[in-house]
Amino acid sequence: MPVARAARHVAIRFGAVALAGALLAACGSSSSGSSSADGADGGKVTLTVDLFGTFGYKEAGLYAEYQKLHPNVTIKESDTENEADYWKALQTRLAGGGGLADVQGVEVGRIASVTRQQADKFEDLSALGAKDLQAQFSQSKWSAATAPDGRVLGLGTDTGPEALCYRSDLFKAAGLPTDRVELAKQWATWDGYLALGKQYAAKAPAKSHWMDSIASLYSVMVGQQKERYYDASGKLIYDSNPAVKAAWNASVKAAQDGLSAKLAQWAPEWNQAFSSGSFATIACPAWMLGYIKGQAADAGKGKWDVATLPGGAGNWGGSYLSIPKGAKHTKEAFDFIKWITAKEQQAKLFTKQGSFPSNLGAIDLVKDVKDPYFSNAPIGTVFGTAAEQAPVQVPGLRDNDVNTQITNALGEVERKGTSSDEAWSHAQKGVKNALG
Repeated sequence: MPVARAARHVAIRFGAVALAGALLAACGSSSSGSSSADGADGGKVTLTVDLFGTFGYKEAGLYAEYQKLHPNVTIKESDTENEADYWKALQTRLAGGGGLADVQGVEVGRIASVTRQQADKFEDLSALGAKDLQAQFSQSKWSAATAPDGRVLGLGTDTGPEALCYRSDLFKAAGLPTDRVELAKQWATWDGYLALGKQYAAKAPAKSHWMDSIASLYSVMVGQQKERYYDASGKLIYDSNPAVKAAWNASVKAAQDGLSAKLAQWAPEWNQAFSSGSFATIACPAWMLGYIKGQAADAGKGKWDVATLPGGAGNWGGSYLSIPKGAKHTKEAFDFIKWITAKEQQAKLFTKQGSFPSNLGAIDLVKDVKDPYFSNAPIGTVFGTAAEQAPVQVPGLRDNDVNTQITNALGEVERKGTSSDEAWSHAQKGVKNALG
């Protein structure tokens, strides 16, 4: 989250093809479901789970499945749509020691802050048995949640390999090709994508634009970089990184060419636009599939499709599940996050919701999955290839805060007509104020 990581104000809300039957059967017979989550006294336990966006666990039926396996456990989820609001509230609770859930979600753009600055506020999962799970996850996903002293502070949920989602019905109306393979060739580069956008703008249906927002374009472009806002030594480099500036310039140019619907991501108007046709393409990390389904609902089925991302593979978002110090049910919380991040559950979540797994075994299970909602797109192949080819990103201490200030400044360009230079200056001032 989703980003929203990128803030993952993310989401997730399926069915698959022939593989689904065998896959879901495997999920149902998961051996990990036999773990005990009894309370210390054998009584009833209400396990609180606090998340942002929509992780998709409820929608995929995973809470219900877990409660059936553990009849003494009731799961109570709380959810904040905007990750920035969620993180601010979590910081307040961590500082005061009250109001914390048994399980807290942590967006990938925040995980460095947890491991380097807040390790003492979260349980060391290795002491609860996480050491036995390390081989199930990619080294990069595991190490990002590991503190310098070796404490493991979160288990990986999804990752955010990127593609491009598009409305094939709107493409057809504008006289553009709709075949995902042909489109991938035409927009192999970002220049090609923007050139095709100009063609769309010339013949687009009324009140329809090429993209949702330039913030979306910017976020997906910087997600293709190994280093974005910090280098490997931890130095802040956003204002000297040519990749950041290139993404900024491309986004500004898209706004100047009138290719954007000028929608603020995660706002109500943006949500409504998924079904109204206000935009034809959107940068699409895997978790965005579920978000689109949730907003466009049944009316969008068969209108959307998925193609390879311009400019090469990248990653936008992904999250972790952690247990804060002060959680009422530490053992039960670990049993739950161990189960829900196991390969069977992650495979089911991708098949139903589009959240691409971080569990290596799950990645293998979903390689042949197609999505009927997205015109039977081979999402297992598209996102699996992107995950393989995406650079291993350097997690920065305050990545999300930097990203928020930059995308806020891009919003000024898009909606107020602020010049590129002035908006960039505002972004720099915003970063300085945010980081202190």
